[in-house]
Amino acid sequence: MLSLIYFELFKTFSKWRTYIGFITVGIIIPLILYVVHLSGSNFADEGPIRSMKKEFFIVGNLANGWFFAQLIMLSLWVHIPFLITLVAGDQLAGEATSGTFRFSLIRPISRSKFLFSKYITTLIYTALLVFAIALLSLGLGLYILGSGDLIAFDEGSITILSEELLFNRFILAYLLATISMSVVATLAFLFSSFVENAIGPIIATMAILVCLLVISNLPVEYFNNYKPYLFTTYQNAWSFAFNDVLDWDKITKAISVQVSTIILFYILSLTIFLKKDILS
Repeated sequence: MLSLIYFELFKTFSKWRTYIGFITVGIIIPLILYVVHLSGSNFADEGPIRSMKKEFFIVGNLANGWFFAQLIMLSLWVHIPFLITLVAGDQLAGEATSGTFRFSLIRPISRSKFLFSKYITTLIYTALLVFAIALLSLGLGLYILGSGDLIAFDEGSITILSEELLFNRFILAYLLATISMSVVATLAFLFSSFVENAIGPIIATMAILVCLLVISNLPVEYFNNYKPYLFTTYQNAWSFAFNDVLDWDKITKAISVQVSTIILFYILSLTIFLKKDILS
């Protein structure tokens, strides 16, 4: 199984589209950081920090690398899913498009093992992309902007976390972000098992993601009974890591819903793939 996963990783990282996500974050994050660095003290006087300075006397470097990394993470649930679907949606559909399904399955392996190796490859890619975001935003942010306490904003509340807590909090945040992005990857993987063109899974995944995000965030009482069971309700679960006191019940609920969704999507993918009539 390990050799099969290695082979699928080799195939995945031999494709140019695999590197689109890494290239994108590798350009955007340093570019934003460069602009922030050029802004200097003006960056600290913009947005919510400026509003706080009108009410409180603030000492220290709040516009630091930790704060910058948190701002970058705000884009996870909006932009990064698209980059993930580029690879996840191509895992099975790409084989069908290139006509290599029958060649791949000639080997003495079961369809379930073949599918599992491709799925593990998808999760590894997702985790690596989140790790790249963490490495760039935190590493460069702390190096250029320096360290300090973190000011966090969540649903109108303001929390200031001391520097001593931040490393563990960011580790937790990136783990939660990886789980959230894994749900998106699994959804794209599911759609990839349906079709023979990678464009379909990408469009379908983003369409469903947008629709469910609207439902999860729409202040309509009718949807309140359904929101706790939608994975998009916990798409920004990483922000729970920056609460003043960690609410482990809330975090556990988010993880359980998302992991359950991942398992459901994978079982559906496996069922469809085992019954799929492979002609090429």
